[in-house]
Amino acid sequence: MKIITTRRICQIFFLTLFLWFCVVTTLGDQWWQLRGWPVNWVIELDPLVGLATLLSTHTVYAGLLWGLATIVLTIFLGRFFCGWICPFGAIHQFVGFLAKRKKPMKEKIKLNRYNPLQFLKYWILIFLLTISALELAVDFIQLPETYPLIFGVLVLGLLIWMILYTVRRTGINPKKAGVLFLIFISIWLLSCALFYGHEASTASLQIGLLEPISLVTRSINLVILTLFDSTSLSVSTIPRAYEGAGLIAIIFLSAVLLNLAVPRFYCRYICPAGAFFGILARLALWRMGKRKNECSDCRLCERNCEGACQPASQIRISECVLCLNCLDQCSHQLITYQMAPSASGEIHSPNLSRRQFLTSAVSGAAAIPMLRIGGYVGGSWNPALVRPPGALAENEFLSRCIKCGQCMRICPTNVIHPAGIQGGLEGLWTPALNFRMGTSGCQFNCIACGNICPTAAIRPITLNERLGKNQYRQNGPIRIGTAFVDRGRCLPWAMDRPCIVCQENCPVSPKAIRTREVFNTVYTGSKLIVAKSDSLYIEFQNAVPDVNRFATGDYYARIPSGSDHRPRRIVSCWERGLRVADGDPFESPLLAGTPMEIQVRLQQPHVDPKQCIGCGVCEHECPIPGKRAVRITADNESRASEHALLLKQ
Repeated sequence: MKIITTRRICQIFFLTLFLWFCVVTTLGDQWWQLRGWPVNWVIELDPLVGLATLLSTHTVYAGLLWGLATIVLTIFLGRFFCGWICPFGAIHQFVGFLAKRKKPMKEKIKLNRYNPLQFLKYWILIFLLTISALELAVDFIQLPETYPLIFGVLVLGLLIWMILYTVRRTGINPKKAGVLFLIFISIWLLSCALFYGHEASTASLQIGLLEPISLVTRSINLVILTLFDSTSLSVSTIPRAYEGAGLIAIIFLSAVLLNLAVPRFYCRYICPAGAFFGILARLALWRMGKRKNECSDCRLCERNCEGACQPASQIRISECVLCLNCLDQCSHQLITYQMAPSASGEIHSPNLSRRQFLTSAVSGAAAIPMLRIGGYVGGSWNPALVRPPGALAENEFLSRCIKCGQCMRICPTNVIHPAGIQGGLEGLWTPALNFRMGTSGCQFNCIACGNICPTAAIRPITLNERLGKNQYRQNGPIRIGTAFVDRGRCLPWAMDRPCIVCQENCPVSPKAIRTREVFNTVYTGSKLIVAKSDSLYIEFQNAVPDVNRFATGDYYARIPSGSDHRPRRIVSCWERGLRVADGDPFESPLLAGTPMEIQVRLQQPHVDPKQCIGCGVCEHECPIPGKRAVRITADNESRASEHALLLKQ
């Protein structure tokens, strides 16, 4: 079997496996729904996710240790992940193949020439990793307070030695070096003073915006499978829709369709994982190259080169994705996969200058402090941003979430959605609850999202912890927010219309929503004057407009004056009269000319914050379209003690 055929089979296998994992990330009782499949395995294979999480949290979630295997194999084999495993890379390669298959050879070679702008992916990598490492860098700046003094002295001594070594090797003017050293120390001390204990110095994990596995997982889960869910090929138990999925679709389609112009455009210019593998590939024991430098310069090897790595001349090891097309198409058998360097020479380093490196690093370091100027993770937090149960405190949550969309796909009621900018740009596409959509609120006995999150941004919890039972009884159930009644939109409060939907659907016991009974007089359009009556039947002198609406059981007849002014429930009406319930007649027939009024019995809802867990069932079921009359906010959520509504007794 040809090596190219082997690669294609491998790509098809991993792409099919990845798509299968996306399909089975669905709760249900069918054989093709979640049955213990390792649905996060492909995400965990990407070491960039593990590295960024390590930098942002100083810990590694156990599943992400799979990335170590990928790193070791990359050091042995080169960028095999990009050319053989990555499902997003397989999609790009296939679309690029369709676009260029009928183009002449000269144009194919032109498309596959190395472009200096391919350094952009390294810029993106440095930018995103610097954001993740910001808190670690601040800890390093604060060595005297964060670590033992002896450790700080050793690090400072190491820095001085590095500066002296650089002066000796480069021949730089010692006075100039001294000035630079003083500037460095000044910046160190200033940064320590500025960032000490400040929320802007905490790390943020933004690698998921452009990291390929997170991007394609999010796109398949929230866009592609959602389209199938509205057809007979649905893989979910309910039709799904996701707020903000349009932007995700535009980015995904743009990345794929750009292959029509430039093969593997995303892989060559944008992919931060590709840049990371390119850096590791410099250490690879095996690499593509020439057996000898004698070459006819036919350029056949560059006709279908996926990485634009220039195999015909000095091969760029960091750009080679091991597509092996050059090996397959070299008619002189000069191209090979070997341990020895290429006979025509190699270029190991990416085309990234020190100035570009510093610009990218400084931009990443400044990004989070600038984004947090608005105080979204501090005092100006947005209570409308409600996180799923088990979500870590916001700072920790943002340092772990890779925006993959797995929690959104697994949610059985479709209430977890990608956040917009309500929590700031930093929280874009992180999971947030939208109780207006889906089939219900956040189910009281569901813990699926925390048990599927690949980075524990939503920590895995047990059902006992969610419900506050057994050993968790003292803490009570996990609260994700609190319901608030908008009296200006609530039917019983604002419009004198009977409604107890929120109270009836409240799932907790005792109920968090209780009602208080009031009777309000209804405007009938004309005065109601009794013509004749007995203890049950009353006939009026004039016809009553829209009289049938009073026969629902929520309306009562009442005599405003006299001793017998208790309201009687109306059970039936006709054009000029009404009948009250048999068990509650008037004490005596009413005299002709007696004025009467109609009252509506209202059960006005009130929320008990001690009982409310913020499940959102009440908001979902509220009959007011658009902006609901009862809404959930993140107030009183368990994950943030500073958001508490009640003082502890």
